[in-house]
Amino acid sequence: MVGRSRSFDRRFLESPADGAHNKTLPTVKSPSDGFDYEAAVEACARGERYALRSLYEHEARWLLAVAQRIVRDRELARDVVQDAFLQIWQRASSFRRDLGSGRGWIYTVVRHRALDVARTAGRETAAGDDIDALADAVAVAGGRHDAEPAIDTESLSHCLDTLEASKRDCIVLAFVEGYTQDQIARRLETPIGTVKSWIRRGLLSLKECLS
Repeated sequence: MVGRSRSFDRRFLESPADGAHNKTLPTVKSPSDGFDYEAAVEACARGERYALRSLYEHEARWLLAVAQRIVRDRELARDVVQDAFLQIWQRASSFRRDLGSGRGWIYTVVRHRALDVARTAGRETAAGDDIDALADAVAVAGGRHDAEPAIDTESLSHCLDTLEASKRDCIVLAFVEGYTQDQIARRLETPIGTVKSWIRRGLLSLKECLS
């Protein structure tokens, strides 16, 4: 609902609200498991809280693993995921399905939040985190729902080298360095629409190469 408060206690995510499970999302289906991530994010933008919980129930376990790889502390990772889902609730209106998948957008919000927390805590990224981050990104692009995406990191490194420089640079800046798409556009002096397209196409190319 337009004008509705965008804030609430984060305990909402882990304690079902009255009538939440009687709600149903729009019927456009994802080919992977029948859940429509884009419709859920758009429902969040309309202030429909059950949609946020639906996203949380589908993705929290996998995203916890993603966050934990970055902050290297499970309790801190739990805080990261909950904080990120509040950001998802507050920023859902900025999502555009023509620029990427809903699941990919959620992943990006969580990863950026985890990187912010890690930097604030003065934590250095461990060796191998770069390729793990790319493995996570490719897993999202491929629609995988595993907590630990089974991607051969050596093959991923090879496939990354096959990308055009522009796509490779954007993907590394976004998923390794943690830059937002706006920051990448400014850094590369390139229109943000082009940056989004390079990232999306680059991830799909990596997926195809790995398959």
